[in-house]
Amino acid sequence: MTTQQLLILIAVLIVLVLAVVGILVAVRKHRSPGDSARPDSAEEPGAFPAASSGDQAPRSASHASSASAGSGSVDSKESSQPSSADQSASSAQEELAHPEASASRMTRLKARLAKSPNPFGKALFAILTKDHLSESDWEDVEDTLLMADVGAEASEQLVKQLRDDARITGQKDPAAVRRGLRQRLIDLVDPNMDRTLVAARPQANRPSVIIMVGVNGTGKTTTAGKLARLFVADGKSVVMGAADTFRAAAADQLETWGGKVGVPVVRSDRDGADPASVAFEAAERAKNDQADVLIVDTAGRLQNKANLMDQLGKIRRVIEKNLPVDEVLLVLDATTGQNGMIQAKVFAQAIGVTGIVLTKLDGSAKGGIVVSVQRELGVPVKLVGLGEGPDDLAVFDPESFVDGILGDE
Repeated sequence: MTTQQLLILIAVLIVLVLAVVGILVAVRKHRSPGDSARPDSAEEPGAFPAASSGDQAPRSASHASSASAGSGSVDSKESSQPSSADQSASSAQEELAHPEASASRMTRLKARLAKSPNPFGKALFAILTKDHLSESDWEDVEDTLLMADVGAEASEQLVKQLRDDARITGQKDPAAVRRGLRQRLIDLVDPNMDRTLVAARPQANRPSVIIMVGVNGTGKTTTAGKLARLFVADGKSVVMGAADTFRAAAADQLETWGGKVGVPVVRSDRDGADPASVAFEAAERAKNDQADVLIVDTAGRLQNKANLMDQLGKIRRVIEKNLPVDEVLLVLDATTGQNGMIQAKVFAQAIGVTGIVLTKLDGSAKGGIVVSVQRELGVPVKLVGLGEGPDDLAVFDPESFVDGILGDE
């Protein structure tokens, strides 16, 4: 090979090397920054989101650490304002210190009933103010009452009275018709029944005792807590007994209410404990604390379980070894209608009911259950539920109730 040929070969090799280097440089530049930052070990396709999540956690931890250290302008601003936990605690204390007075609660119920979409009083008034009332109109009046769960006997009685009023007075003035309807409805609800809670009356050196009964789903345990708060609002000291040992969360729920209201709760930490034993210990605690009121929550028993109904009788007998029982309040859901009547009769036979608590009354077009349950059992509706708030339990007032269903706020 001549010198000239050797030089040409070297030149060709240099060109090839430079070309390869150029290609490698171009490929390297073409790679994305995210690819170049990847670690040498290859990741699975699903690993990138996990890495992103992992990146977020240290940043959050760093922020939390910074906030707790109190450094920086953001932290000094936060330190000058109460934390959400402090605000919640302060709000809870304020709520506990200032429960709503019992007198104003029924006023709120009246306003809620007046704003409800279909109170039966409004429907009756719309029919009775027609220029001429036909037989079909009177049938509509009776149907309206029956749909509102007033009951067949009471509905027939009211229709007869309204017919007589229309025939005798011949009133066509809407205001006069309204006054007449209002008075008839008040009479039907019976304002003469004694609705005073026995526990609200002063007792001779002993706590008053209230047993709460009712089926699951009526809001019985919640009502027990609200009732305790109602007594606290009236300046009374309360002890609560969690004798519902069949439902795992019942004692915890009542204890939560005890914390909200500021009253002690006697409970068993053992699932399935003897409810009568818990009730007995609660009575002992109420006596020792010289409390004004003892409220005993019981299991939400189904009316077809005879053994559980018998347990109610046992709870009452055991409590009465310590203290007389003043009230047995049956909690009924106003929206269940006539099915609630079946429940009421069974409980009345099992333990002797002294009063009714109607929950969800403000959300029901079936307010006539107030009439039917009183007629069937011969005991008054004493308390009504207005909603889900801690102060949404009120002593029942017939006139305010009737004004509400007639739409008068």
